[in-house]
Amino acid sequence: MSRVLSLLVALCLWASAAASQELSALARIDLSRSEITDKGRGVAIDLVLSHPVPYRVFTLDAPPRFVVDFNEVSWAGVSAEDLDRADRVLSLRTGPFRPGWSRMVLELDGPLALSEAALETDDEVRLRLTLAPVSPEEFAARSGAPREARVLPEASTMPAIPRRQSGERRIVVVLDPGHGGIDPGAEHHGGREADLMLGFARELKEVLLRAGGFDVVLTREEDVFVPLEARVSIARAASADVFISLHADALAEGRATGATIYTLSEKATDLASQRLAERHDREDLLAGVDLSDHDDEVATILMDLARAETDPRSDRLADALVKGLRDSIGRLHKRPRLEAGFSVLKAPDMPSVLIELGFMSSRRDFANLQNPEWRQRAAEGILNALADWAREDAAEAGLLRR
Repeated sequence: MSRVLSLLVALCLWASAAASQELSALARIDLSRSEITDKGRGVAIDLVLSHPVPYRVFTLDAPPRFVVDFNEVSWAGVSAEDLDRADRVLSLRTGPFRPGWSRMVLELDGPLALSEAALETDDEVRLRLTLAPVSPEEFAARSGAPREARVLPEASTMPAIPRRQSGERRIVVVLDPGHGGIDPGAEHHGGREADLMLGFARELKEVLLRAGGFDVVLTREEDVFVPLEARVSIARAASADVFISLHADALAEGRATGATIYTLSEKATDLASQRLAERHDREDLLAGVDLSDHDDEVATILMDLARAETDPRSDRLADALVKGLRDSIGRLHKRPRLEAGFSVLKAPDMPSVLIELGFMSSRRDFANLQNPEWRQRAAEGILNALADWAREDAAEAGLLRR
């Protein structure tokens, strides 16, 4: 069964269910009668729902995953431990995907593909999905997010090219709280990176607005998943002068502590930076976003030309943030200025940085991230850095030929 045929099966099931009962959110899982179990050499997914909802399925490779999107199922009170009893399922993740949609992702111990699918609506609403082994080559050929599952900005009339800020207007700052929704980010000491960064982004927004001279946009205002490419599109739609992605990672190895400022590099500064970049990219792939497309030669040249101006501005912004944070919170990471290939920093047309405020794997850093006074000082340090950078950037803009 090809990937296209798998999608057609799902679509036909939608139509069949719609004919017998209206499809509407919000469906709930009957946990007492639902389970995911091993079935021979494959896996059986058996979910009892409160009512029918549209769904679609697809697989992703490296690592092998089986993804089910629902419109919409509530996962409240449903834990992976309660639902997953299959040895062939290494991990199970559920949660909101985007408004109106939720997602279930099974990480598999090998290549398994959809072999049977049924949405029964007679005596009860039961979704049955069966996965069977396939060869690694067949799995790779059939894997990939269906185009319908991608969350891309809707086509719209392109606005006029924004002029570089010259000190004559407010600076548009886009704050990007990392992760969210199905992607909680780092989890350590009972905390979630997605929650901590959303809270800090809201506090930083208030500090910038009270200071005056800034307009602030958040890429997400709640605990929802926003794909990396959509985050950059939000910034571009806001005509951002600055893009700041906020994170607080955790490292299984080592005792790293302190804030770090990243700018874009195709080659990570060190191994830790490379691992962090790979992790952020993987989370995006886990949610079904395909970042493997390559730009054609002309587009690449145009982006390189844009980066020739933008990259030095990003470097100056990062340097200003190091100074501002050091003055406000004191000790930073032993190497506070690093480079990595984070996808969220790849916009060629706006200065972009990623701030790791600290490491959740460090008890001291984690305590700081939970301390309102420390967060206030950190926000003021970022404010001062942005103000200093904006003045220098505006002065340089005045020297450029118009």
